[in-house]
Amino acid sequence: MAEVDLVIAGRSYRVACRAGEEANLQAAAALVDAKSKEAIAGLGTLSESRQLLFASLLLADQIIDGREVDLPSGPDPARVERSDRLAERLESIADALETADLHA
Repeated sequence: MAEVDLVIAGRSYRVACRAGEEANLQAAAALVDAKSKEAIAGLGTLSESRQLLFASLLLADQIIDGREVDLPSGPDPARVERSDRLAERLESIADALETADLHA
């Protein structure tokens, strides 16, 4: 058995699966995570259980309607942008501290 660490609705889960199924499990988790974000965006603040309930209902609705289920293609662009801005700020602070040490 293999184990995979997943993040869904902001919470980490360690889930066991058969060897070789890790990528499928990660793709499924990414899909559920995307739908949970869609649910929270449309409905506002929800408890974790209600967020996952609505995510599953959104997925089930897509399946029943025969619509394609879009798999996320990569990291959330908003998170990437926030991470980049944070990295730039941290580098700026580090540069300022190095400059201050040189002049001390």
